[in-house]
Amino acid sequence: MDDPIHICKATPADAGIISRIIERSIRVGCALDHRNDPQTVAIWTHNKTIEHIQPWLTDPRLYLNIALLQDKPVGVAMAAISGKVAFCYVQPEWFRRGAGQALVQDLEAWLMGQGLYRAQLNSTKTSEAFYRHLGYQPCARTFMVAGLHAIPMHKGLPPPS
Repeated sequence: MDDPIHICKATPADAGIISRIIERSIRVGCALDHRNDPQTVAIWTHNKTIEHIQPWLTDPRLYLNIALLQDKPVGVAMAAISGKVAFCYVQPEWFRRGAGQALVQDLEAWLMGQGLYRAQLNSTKTSEAFYRHLGYQPCARTFMVAGLHAIPMHKGLPPPS
């Protein structure tokens, strides 16, 4: 039986672990996107430091969550009140165990709680199949940002019943 995934709202005390999860997920899990180019990795990770993350954790327009498996933090995700899913990162050794799906579903629940009926994001090539599995569809042309292909995607969220 699989271990249950626990999703909780991130707190300012989580900034360090959030930074480490994001950086490792980018460096190891997203190699298809950055092709192990140190400059591309540096550009992608430069604003993922503790100092950048701390203000996100106290901004009421943002929602950050953490996935715990076996009581270990294994993934993080963030959405904005605008309906934008900013990111979802999972430690590579925990890929395909449901943490990413649980993180995104929790973000979507938060967005619906904010009265939104649509979520949007920019996916990488690495994440495109994952987001498609969750019901996201491409909605515009792929573009380049910081040396990476960005695939604009969106998903309708069900209205409250």
